[in-house]
Amino acid sequence: MKFGTKAIHAGVEPDPSTGAVMTPIYQTSTYAQEAPGDHKGYEYARTQNPTRTALEQSLAALENGKAGIAFSSGLAAMDAVLKLLNPGDEIISTNDLYGGSYRLMTKIYQKYGIVTHFVSMGNEEAIREKISDKTRLFWIETPTNPMLNVIDLEKVIGLANEHNIMSCVDNTFASPYLQNPLDFGATLVLHSATKYLGGHSDLVLGAIIVNDTELAEQLHFIQNAAGAVPGPMDCFLCLRGIKTLHVRVERACKNARKVAKFLNQHPKVKNVYYPGFKTHPGHETAKQQMRNFGAMVSFDLIEDSFDNAKKVLSATHLFTLAESLGGVESLIGHPATMTHASIPREERLKVGLTDSLIRLSIGIEDVDDLIEDLDKALTNI
Repeated sequence: MKFGTKAIHAGVEPDPSTGAVMTPIYQTSTYAQEAPGDHKGYEYARTQNPTRTALEQSLAALENGKAGIAFSSGLAAMDAVLKLLNPGDEIISTNDLYGGSYRLMTKIYQKYGIVTHFVSMGNEEAIREKISDKTRLFWIETPTNPMLNVIDLEKVIGLANEHNIMSCVDNTFASPYLQNPLDFGATLVLHSATKYLGGHSDLVLGAIIVNDTELAEQLHFIQNAAGAVPGPMDCFLCLRGIKTLHVRVERACKNARKVAKFLNQHPKVKNVYYPGFKTHPGHETAKQQMRNFGAMVSFDLIEDSFDNAKKVLSATHLFTLAESLGGVESLIGHPATMTHASIPREERLKVGLTDSLIRLSIGIEDVDDLIEDLDKALTNI
């Protein structure tokens, strides 16, 4: 089944009781049971919900996996992955990653004896230097947030598998439409489904997809035991969003190409980070492991300062100044003070995240209007 067909049909069947084409919102906290201790059907909505079941089946199909597990947020999904570890275990993570992921590893799990080593995952030797008998997990983002570095999945996942280490790929920026890490041998794929999967900036939800049934059982146990589950309305909204995922991402990618080209030629812009450029160091890798180059674009200014960035950020009209990404509307953000504020300045500067870096999530508006909006905003500096 091709992706566009899966997006609309996979995991979704007409409701058996009414024939409803759209999966109903099962807005209930509990379910009637035929007898005490009868666990054959649905019992309690923290454990199971039919709307969530349909979503989890759809997520598994989109990522070519055997099981999907839905959570109340992307960070709740990540928290469940980290709960697979024990005190004394170590993680090797890309050093260019979402600030919330960095915060969860360093501020929450480090105090429980789980240490994370942050390295450039484009450097195989740097990864190998950190591998020890304590290493249990590779944490991979690609493209990375917000520098849009592309990590070679075949190489890095192969290295993890060589040492019998789990690998989890945060696939949020690419979405399942552009990239499927399980096909490269990843142990787990994670999404902040708030972003491209939902696609309309109206839900918060996370997801993990795996091919290992035993691992899926562990994650379902954590999902139920810890209780970070999404409500049925959010599951319904995500199912609705998935039906247009391929159409939305295709249009957003097309727009991003043109926006990146415009910024690359602008005299007030210093660097544009976009994997679609042949000059991007990860361009060839992206061509091999992605179906398009994504709809995220980052850039910094010739005169690097927060004040200059603020002038641009406050002057757009179509680009909304807001956190998040992946919606139908275009967003503009300042990672240093927003999504990556929890990362120390000296650490973010090491990966090129400057004070003037601006991150764009390109939506599906008319691209000429988007370019005009950015052009006018850049005249303010």
